[in-house]
Amino acid sequence: MHSKRRYHHGSLKQALIDASLELLAEGGPSALTLTEAARRAGVSPAAPYRHFAGRDALMSELARHGFETFGARIEAAWSEGRPDAQSAMRAMCAAYLKFARDEPGLYAAMFGQAATLADPGAGGAADHALEILWRAVVAWLQQAGAPAQGARYAALQIWAAAHGVAMLTISGHFDSVKTADSALILDAAAQGIMEGAVARAKEAKT
Repeated sequence: MHSKRRYHHGSLKQALIDASLELLAEGGPSALTLTEAARRAGVSPAAPYRHFAGRDALMSELARHGFETFGARIEAAWSEGRPDAQSAMRAMCAAYLKFARDEPGLYAAMFGQAATLADPGAGGAADHALEILWRAVVAWLQQAGAPAQGARYAALQIWAAAHGVAMLTISGHFDSVKTADSALILDAAAQGIMEGAVARAKEAKT
């Protein structure tokens, strides 16, 4: 059983966020309520309303936190396209899957409902993460000698593939020992998407 944590003056919001992240890690989004977050933080049930209008507002704040952390990790893995765009994309896809495996509850909260991203902070953090992927696609096309036409569409395809593989992985459908290596599956999907994007861009150029 978790003991109630003490929070210092002025840090109630962070204490509630920390408690909420624990709840997400333990039971996913369904385990998160304002009442339980307050209990875990060691404050009264009314205390969260000083910072959050309701559960949706708390979920938006958690999504913002999640997308900022997620974006930082995939951007670091991308490493400005070093040593080349294809290798860097592979590293970025691996970082995507690692985040989902390490933070399954938070990942589910981030992507569970698009309405969560209506908040400018959460939505902006999500857009930034997608922009990193878009920049990676542009770099791959440029290194292949193709124009950046269709880069956003290819980025959305890779995002969809990565999300699908991530969800199948964290739900236990993909097992590197028993069934399939999720990293290899995502690598192959990204490679196929980019080969198609390069071919289409070159065809449109002629």
